[in-house]
Amino acid sequence: MNATFSQMLPFGANPRADGRVHFRLWAPSAAGVTLEIEGMAPVAMRREADGYVSAKPRCAPGSRYRYRLPDGRAVPDPAARAQADTVHGPSLVVDPHAYVWRYPNWRGRPWHETVLYELHPGLLGGFRGVMAQLPRLQALGVTAVELMPVASCPGRWNWGYDGVLPFAPDPSLGSPEELKALIDAAHGLGLSMFLDVVYNHFGPDGNHLHAYAAPFFRADAATPWGEAIDFGQPAVRDFFLHNALYWLNEYRFDGLRFDAVHAIAPAAALPALAAAIREGVDAGRYVHLVVENDDNRASLLRCDDTAPGFDAQWNDDWHHCLHRLLTGETGGYYADYADPAEKLACCLAEGFAWQGEAASYRDGAARGEPSRHLPPSAFVGFLQNHDQIGNRAFGERLSRLATPAARDAARLLLLLAPHVPLLFMGEEWDATTPFLYFTDHAPALAARVRDGRRQEFARFAAFADPAARARIPDPNDPATFRAAIPDPVEAASPEGRAAIAWTRHLLALRARNIVPGLVGCRSLGAEAVGPGAVRAAWRLGDGRELGIAANFAATPASLTPFAGAVLAASRPGIAERVREGEIPPHASAAFVSLG
Repeated sequence: MNATFSQMLPFGANPRADGRVHFRLWAPSAAGVTLEIEGMAPVAMRREADGYVSAKPRCAPGSRYRYRLPDGRAVPDPAARAQADTVHGPSLVVDPHAYVWRYPNWRGRPWHETVLYELHPGLLGGFRGVMAQLPRLQALGVTAVELMPVASCPGRWNWGYDGVLPFAPDPSLGSPEELKALIDAAHGLGLSMFLDVVYNHFGPDGNHLHAYAAPFFRADAATPWGEAIDFGQPAVRDFFLHNALYWLNEYRFDGLRFDAVHAIAPAAALPALAAAIREGVDAGRYVHLVVENDDNRASLLRCDDTAPGFDAQWNDDWHHCLHRLLTGETGGYYADYADPAEKLACCLAEGFAWQGEAASYRDGAARGEPSRHLPPSAFVGFLQNHDQIGNRAFGERLSRLATPAARDAARLLLLLAPHVPLLFMGEEWDATTPFLYFTDHAPALAARVRDGRRQEFARFAAFADPAARARIPDPNDPATFRAAIPDPVEAASPEGRAAIAWTRHLLALRARNIVPGLVGCRSLGAEAVGPGAVRAAWRLGDGRELGIAANFAATPASLTPFAGAVLAASRPGIAERVREGEIPPHASAAFVSLG
């Protein structure tokens, strides 16, 4: 039996069984809209009562079309399933049933099994290039691949957060069928697929919504990227709800990561969105929803798999504590982590380090909500990700900033703690290639982006001098994109192979010894046992006890020894020292009891 999947959209271009295509656009600000399909006479679209316009001409999949506004401007379809070329060109009619799925019975994997691997598909050769990496990632022990945003962006390459056509995979990455083939191949290997989606803003080039749907935005509120999107409008809520369901149902993604949801208002929009998404997917599937939220709104997160809300949040607190311990950096938001071991212990035991306290980096405003009632699986931990590397002036990875011993110790903590771990592409071999912010904008916008990025660093002492800022790589220089491509030669080096072996070993231990006890896991407490050392323990759901000690300081630290068998140690002899009540510098060890 041939298996295909589709998400019927209340807008965009939807092929029908009778050979017609239902075109529908929310255009409350346009006096009239004309549909132009290449090779056909223009069609005046019918005005509907709720601000939509529609037409149902006969045309075939692959047809190119655009909407003509009263001022003469031709615009692409904001809900196009594909673009012919650029974000400014014609959209394409796509038959969502054209791809026949090889693994239609895939139902996903439970959240507690998740080990995320974040990557930028463009740096790996597009969807086909990522597909070639899947067997390697499966062998590493990864269970879920997370793509940075794939929505159509201006230019030949982009991080993905400048997307303006959120239903259309960017042509530079591949076709809709190639993206579906990637997801299908992952499912065949037992891998889940996640997608990063951006619902808090549109990119600066190619967004024409203001011309025909001005109520899409709020003139009275702004975000760092421009006017805020008005989630108070039913049509706006529908647009993003159906985008989420489109990726989950038509493309069979297993989860979504929602970018910077703290920029989405009103606050009630987020739990309503999560509830509507869960209502709109097959109840027999494992579908996971993860947020990035600088506000640390613990109330958005689920206490268990049956509760409403989102499954987890990217835990920046976890990262910031560890980064300060590993590198000693104190600038920017790291200034709020002056007691990093204490705050890391709070993260290990309770989730967030900031749970309503005043944060200096926020000019004294309170940040966060109490999170100690949530399970460890409600928090995604990471040592690196696209933001934390790419938002550095020179895109340095930890391989350039911390010692090998310290990195090995941190990796044990990341991969054996009960929180959901995330690795960033190349991290498994300690890649040294930078991950820089890159774009491919037209000259005028490129200059503004370059100058604006350099000016962002003016508040740091190292870049107070304009000459120092001028050395920050230009995002629009093709060399900036090329420099970020991971180097497979590094992975094949003796050092790279050793790092990969360590990562694979830890992930095998996690799968065998920790994952079976993660459902029902709860903290037994954590504490700082030195200026850079922590001791943490958890009661696993099967009754066993998991304990981890880690020390990132240059001096040893005393601690209460753990009971149970040694699970792993970052260096030989470490576990024995911990049993004697001392954790050496730049070392970590994990123990598990027999229950």
